[in-house]
This record gives sequence, C-alpha cells and structure tokens, in this order.
Amino acid sequence: MASEVKLIALDPAHFHAALVQKEMLPGIAPRSYIYAPLGPDLYEHLKRIEGFNTRADHPTDWELDIHTTNQPLRRMCTERPGNVVVIAGHSANKMDRIRASLDAGLNVLADKPWIIHASQLSALEAALDLADRTGLVAYDIMTERYEPTNIIQRNLVNDPAVFGAMSAGTGSEPGVTMESVHHLLKLVAGQPNLRPAFFFDASDQGTALADVGTHLLDLIQWTLFPDRSIRAQDLEVGAIRRWPTEMTLEQFQRVTALPAFPARLAPIVKDGRLHFDGNGEVHYQIRGIHVTVRALWHYQSPNGIDLQNAVYRGTKARVDVRQGEKQKFIPEVYVVPSSPGQRAEVTQALATHLRKAQAQYAGIAYETQGDELHVTIPDKYRIGHEAHFAQVLSHFLTYLGSPKSMPAWERANMIAKYTVSTTGV
Repeated sequence: MASEVKLIALDPAHFHAALVQKEMLPGIAPRSYIYAPLGPDLYEHLKRIEGFNTRADHPTDWELDIHTTNQPLRRMCTERPGNVVVIAGHSANKMDRIRASLDAGLNVLADKPWIIHASQLSALEAALDLADRTGLVAYDIMTERYEPTNIIQRNLVNDPAVFGAMSAGTGSEPGVTMESVHHLLKLVAGQPNLRPAFFFDASDQGTALADVGTHLLDLIQWTLFPDRSIRAQDLEVGAIRRWPTEMTLEQFQRVTALPAFPARLAPIVKDGRLHFDGNGEVHYQIRGIHVTVRALWHYQSPNGIDLQNAVYRGTKARVDVRQGEKQKFIPEVYVVPSSPGQRAEVTQALATHLRKAQAQYAGIAYETQGDELHVTIPDKYRIGHEAHFAQVLSHFLTYLGSPKSMPAWERANMIAKYTVSTTGV
C-alpha cells in the first residue's frame, strides 16, 4: 500500500463495525476515527473497542479520535482524517453514505446490506462505476466466504470426480437449497445483546431476504460459478414468500431494554404483538439452475447459535453443509453419493480430493456414516465468525494496495446478488 491505512467508523450502529477492529493488522494505523451522534450506538461501539484493548489475550492498542456530531457524514467528508470508511448499521441510507464517501475520495468497507430496495440498484451501479474511475475501493464484508465448511463445500462442488455435473433441479426440487436461521435474543455473559429499535423496522434495516439473504445469495453464485461474472440476464426470480416473527411486549423489552413499542414500530404492532418482518423465501434460477433461499429469524435459540444449512445436488453426489442438533450445532460437510452404484467411485474420488486439500487444511479426512461420507475438519480451522472480519479486512487491504487487482466478477456479482435480494422483497 502506498500509505498507512487510517480507519474511520461512520455512525457505527451495528457491532460488525467494531469487529473490523478486533485485530490490528500490519499497515493499519493504531489511531482511528469515529464520527457519530452522541448516544447508545456510539457507547456500545466504544465498549467493544475497549474490550479489544483490555482483553488478556493479544489485546489491541487502538487510539480513538471521537467526533460526536448530529451530522456525522457531512463532517467526516469535510474533515477526512482517514482514507477508509467503515460503515455498518442503518441500511436505508447506507447507499447514500457510501456514495458520499466515494465522492469525498474515501475508500469504503461496508457491511451488508448496501441496498434494500430494487429502486436503489442504479445507485449501487453508479457508486461502483465511480470507484472504478477514481481508483478507489468499495467492498462489502462477505465473511461467509472465509468459513472453512463453505470453502470445502465449494471445492467439492467444483470437483467433477466427486460431484459430477450440477443438477438444474426444478421449482419443487431445486438444485440448490440454502437456509439460515438467526435469533433475536442472544445472551452474552448471561445478559441480552441489546438490539436498537430500528433493527425491527424493515424500512430501515431491510427484510430478512434483503439483509441476511445477501450472504446466502453471495455464497451460491461464489460456489456455483467461481471467479465468473453473473449478469442480470443469467437470473430469473420466481416465487417469493414472507411471514413475520411475532414478539410479545415482554420479549421485545428483553431484547431492546425499551419500556414499550416505539411509535416508529406502531404499524407492525397488532393485538399487542410486534410482527417483525423476519422471514423470507425466494425461488430463483441462476443460469438455469433452480435455487431456493430461506432467511429466517426466530426469537431465541436454546444454545445461542445461529444456524446455516446448504445443499448442492450433483449427478454423482450431493454435497451438504449441515448445522443441527446431530452436529452439536457445529457446521459439518457431508458427501452423499447419488446412488449405491456410484458409492465406490465417489468415495475414491473424495479420498483423492482430500489428499490434495491437505495443503490448505492439514489433517482433513472423512469417515463413513451409513450411506454418507462425513468430512472431518480439524478444530484448529474453526476460528469462528468474528475472526472472519480480520480475514475480510486483510483481503480488502490487498485491493487497496492495487485497486485494479479487484476482479471484474466482484462488481458484477455484487449487482447480481442485490438484484435477487431486492427483487425478492
């Protein structure tokens, strides 16, 4: 990189903004900047950074230059103390903030979703065009690409000896099915991790498909068509379904620490219960392959863990990621031969594949479980969701050092996934 990276957190209203700074990477200045209104969101962000600085194991050493203002975007763009803006939180105005940052000559690392309505697609394309013209980097935080089970699944799906060819499937039996289940109430040290009221407002946060769905859609095209661009003509959005997660006032109080439903949420309060727009399902085709995506929000998990499951159907085998009770809620990869006659061939091909995978995941192996082959992943590679933010940041820094090195498919596929997520709303 030509110069030291100086981070600016713009109105950090989501804990992902802090997770970008969970680790200190070479080339990033220890002094970072915050522009935000004085209030609970800023307070929570500062607590998280303080926690990173004071932890016993590998503490960080961030120095914070804090600017409290009711006009954080305007002041930041005027003063420009850094060169990389980190944006996480409110989604309704996120695209405006990204564009204003780029107009001010600042690089952008922004959490999903960048847009929540199809009407914003042209603004997204214009912002990406501006970054290309001016040599800036605008990048979204796709942490799921760094989860080992997703990487292993992707590699297996793209190994014809194991997987065969991708099955197109049908609307009722799609070639790809992916589902995530998140939970509103999460306990940290026995206390609820509080959510702001705007989180429950779909006009601000976005619906489940527009928000969490972007991760799932990104993984699908990243897995099916590695390093290849997806265009609008490659997509066909079909049936869509949405339904609410209902919460009592007591449940809402526990997850927000607010005494009552605020006025902004009055339109979704019915008979004393909040109807959170937290569940969505979309059926679509990508280059003729039928896909079903579900993004769900439940109130509480018995173990506090969010879940994700994915199925890819090939002509020789199915490759799954499952994360249920049988897996002790840890994501695991399974290869399921399509027929008994293909079992020996698929098993041999999997053994060959995993021998080659030792270079990336030393100790990876498989075990037979009935008719299925379970890929065993050493624990040392299961570093957890929060650690993936440092991996995203490290990847972003390589693009920052050479903006032209960002492949064309990144831009095309960002537009593709947001086309499906917003059309699915």
